[in-house]
Amino acid sequence: MKKITTFYFIFYVIFLSLYLNIPSTLGADTLSANQSLSGNQTLVSKDGNFELGFFSPGNSSKNYYIGVWYSYNKVSLQTVVWVANRETPISDRYASELKLVDGNLVLLNESQAQIWYASTNSTTSNSVVAILRDDGNLVLTHGSNGSDSVDPIWQSFDYPTHTWLPGSKIAYNKRSGTSQLLTSWKNLEDPAAGLFSLELRPNSEYIIRWNRSREYWTSGTWNGQIFSLVPEMSLNYIYNFSYINNANESYFTYSLYNPSIISRFVMDVSGQIKQLTWLESSSQWNLFWSQPREQCEVYAYCGAFGACYPNSLPSCICLTGFEPKSGHDWNLSDYSSGCVRKNHLQCESNSTANGEKDKFLINPDMGFNDSQSVAVGSAAECESNCLNNCSCTAYAYDSGCSIWNEALVNLQQHADGSGKPIYIRLSSLDVPSGKNNKGIVIGAVGGSVAVVLVLLGLIFVAIRRQQRRSVGTKAVEGSLVAFGYKDLQIATKSFSEKLGGGGFGSVFKGTLPDSSVIAVKKLESISQGEKQFRTEVSTIGAIQHVNLVRLRGFCSEGDKKLLVYDYMQNGSLESHLLHQIDSKFLDWKTRYQIALGTARGLAYLHEKCRDCIIHCDIKPENILLDAEFCPKVADFGLAKLVGREFSRVLTTMRGTRGYLAPEWLSGIPITAKADVYSYGMMLFEFISGRRNSEQSEDGKVKFFPHWAASVMVEGGDVLRILDPRLERIAEAEEVTRICRIACWCIQDDENQRPSMGQIVQILEGVLEVNLPPVPRSLHVFVDNQEHIVFFTESSSSQSSRASHPSGATSQSKGTVSTESSKA
Repeated sequence: MKKITTFYFIFYVIFLSLYLNIPSTLGADTLSANQSLSGNQTLVSKDGNFELGFFSPGNSSKNYYIGVWYSYNKVSLQTVVWVANRETPISDRYASELKLVDGNLVLLNESQAQIWYASTNSTTSNSVVAILRDDGNLVLTHGSNGSDSVDPIWQSFDYPTHTWLPGSKIAYNKRSGTSQLLTSWKNLEDPAAGLFSLELRPNSEYIIRWNRSREYWTSGTWNGQIFSLVPEMSLNYIYNFSYINNANESYFTYSLYNPSIISRFVMDVSGQIKQLTWLESSSQWNLFWSQPREQCEVYAYCGAFGACYPNSLPSCICLTGFEPKSGHDWNLSDYSSGCVRKNHLQCESNSTANGEKDKFLINPDMGFNDSQSVAVGSAAECESNCLNNCSCTAYAYDSGCSIWNEALVNLQQHADGSGKPIYIRLSSLDVPSGKNNKGIVIGAVGGSVAVVLVLLGLIFVAIRRQQRRSVGTKAVEGSLVAFGYKDLQIATKSFSEKLGGGGFGSVFKGTLPDSSVIAVKKLESISQGEKQFRTEVSTIGAIQHVNLVRLRGFCSEGDKKLLVYDYMQNGSLESHLLHQIDSKFLDWKTRYQIALGTARGLAYLHEKCRDCIIHCDIKPENILLDAEFCPKVADFGLAKLVGREFSRVLTTMRGTRGYLAPEWLSGIPITAKADVYSYGMMLFEFISGRRNSEQSEDGKVKFFPHWAASVMVEGGDVLRILDPRLERIAEAEEVTRICRIACWCIQDDENQRPSMGQIVQILEGVLEVNLPPVPRSLHVFVDNQEHIVFFTESSSSQSSRASHPSGATSQSKGTVSTESSKA
C-alpha cells in the first residue's frame, strides 16, 4: 500500500512539473557531463543572482531559447541578459536538451539535431563542467571549481548578445583585428540580431552602427579619465570605470561601487545604448543614461518612408500615402521594415488615374540626408527633373536641387522649425487634385454650410447647459473649479493643440467660455482614488505665490485625471534659454531676474508651506514665463500626487538626467537639497545659454560646469564663459555671484549645499558668498584648449581658501561661509 501511495505521489509531482509550469532546478549552479537540462529545469548561480534555462521572450509562446536572466528573487520582471541560440529557436523545450558532449556544451532540438554549441577543444572532455557564476557569466571549466579566480576555457562573456553586465567587456582584438559586438534584439519577442550594434574601434572609441555599416554615434576617444564625447562620466557616483589597453586587446569595463545595486548596459531595440538600474520598490528598470539622447538621432530608425517625430508616441509615423509594411513588427517596436505605398505610382505602369499623373506632397520642417545633387536653376526645374524620372521618390530645393532615387530613409521632423521642406512623390490617388476633385470639394463645402451652422448652434447650447451645471461645483472645492471632462474636451478642441509633455503627462492649450486661456495637463499613471485625489489637488490649489503657476481647477472622472492651470504666454524657460530659433532672446538682466524669481518660488515650497514640498524635477522645462517674463515654477506637488517612487523614475528620463542630485541613486531618502542641486545645474545654463553637456560649435564637447568652475578657481575673466549671444553685456559681479552659487549648490554632500532661502538672500544682495570647495565630481576640469587639469582635494580646497582666507566677506546685513570641513 505504501509503495502504491509513493508511486502516485511521484507521478503527481511529475505531472505538476510538466504541465503546470512549476520551475524545477538541478539544485546547483553546475551542469556535469552526466546531466542535461530541459523543460523547466534551470541552473541557479551560487548566491542566487542569475538563472539559466529555456525561456520564451515577450508574449510569444511558440519559440524557446537557452538564456541567462536575473533570478526572480532579485528582479521580479523577466530580464534576459544573454541568449545562446538567438538565431535558431526551438519549439519544444521538453524534447530539447542542453548537455555536455565530448567536452562541448551543445543544444539539441526536439529532433535531437545540434543547433548551437560552445566548443572547448578539450582533450579531457569528461572533466569539463558548465557553471553559471554570480556575475551572470556562463563558463566551461575543468572540474567543479568554478570560482572567479579560475580561468575558463570558454565563457559567455566572450560572446555577448545585447547586454553588457558589470565585470564583462566589449573588446577589440588587436591580433585578429576584430571587435566584439553588442547587438540589439530584432524586436521585443525576437532575440535574433537586430540592426543596431555597438563596437570598439582600434583608436579607443566606441561607435554605434546601423546595419553594421552606417555609423551614427561615437563616444569619442578615451583621454585617460573619460570618453571625450561623454563628459557626464566625470559626474559619476555609481560606476567604477576601467579602460585596458595591452598588446593583445583593448577594452572598457565597469563595476559598481555599491554591489547591492543591480545595473545593466543594453544595446536596445530602439537603437540607443542604455544604462539601467533596478528599483525594487517600484519593480521596474530605471533609465540612468542613454545615447543618442534623442530617439530620432538613431539612423533609419523608422525604416523606408517612415518619419521620426520627436514629440510623438510612437516616434515613427508613415508618410502620407504610405502604411506600415508589417503592422505586427510595428506593434513590437520594430520599425525597420518601414512603410510601403498604399497605391502604386502611375509612372510605373505608364498610366494615369482619373486623368492625373503622379503628384508631390510637401512635408515641412524635415531633416534628411543621403540625397543626390542635380544642377538645375529653379525649384520648378527640380520638380520636373524628379517627375520625369520614375525612380525618383522625392526632391527638395534650397538654393540647390536634391533628389532621392531610392527608398527614403532617416527622415526626421524638426519641431523647432529648423527643418526644410521635402516633396514626396505619390500616386494622384493619394493626393486629391484636378478639376473634378476641386468641384467635389466646392460642392461639399457649399452643401455643408447649413449643417455646420446647425451644429455650431447645438454646440453653443450644450456649452451653456454644461456651464450652468458646473457652476455649483465651484464652492465644493473652495477656490478650485471641478471641471467636467467634456468641458475640457470642448475647451481644448479635443486636446488638439499640444503645448508640451513630460513624464507626468501632456499639456494642451484651451479656451474657456469666458475667453480666458488655460493650460490643461492630462495626468498619466494616476492610481489614486477619487477622494484622495481631490484631497491632494486641494492642497496644491491652496498654495499661492507670485512665482508658482496657479492651479485653477481639476477633473476627476474614473481614470481621467486632469489639472487646469493658468496659461503662460511665453511658454517655458527652456524654449527661450536653450533654443536659438524662433524664440525671444533673454538678456542678462532678464536671466538674473528669472533666476531670482525661481529661487523665491522654490524657497516658498521648501520653507513657507505647512509641509515642505520637494519638487523633484527642477529643470528649464518646468519654469514657465508669463507675459512679462515673470518666472513661475510648474508641476510642484505632482511628485506627491503620483507617488515618490514614480517621480524618481520620471526624473531620470530624457532631458532631465543632467539635473539629478547624486543621492537619487544612492538609496537614501530625498530631501529639499535635491532641488537645490538641480537648481544649481540650471544656473550654469543661465550663464552659458545651452545644455551643460551640449556639443560646442567647434565640434568639441566641454562639460560647462567644469569650465565655469575652473575659471572661478583661476580667477580669470568671468565674462568669457557667458553665452556668446550676450556679447559680454552683463554685470561681472552678478555673473560671478551666480557661478559661485551654482558651485555651492552642486556640492556632493547635500549637507554642504545652501538652502533656497539662503540663495534668495545672496541673489538679493543681502548675503555674499565666496567660492566653495570644488566638489569631488568637478576635480577634473576641461579648459578651453581641451587640456586636462587635475585638482586634488587638498589643492582645490587650498585654492579656494587662498583666494578667500576668511571664508566669507561681510556686507550690509550678514555673511555666509561656504567652506566645508570635509573638503
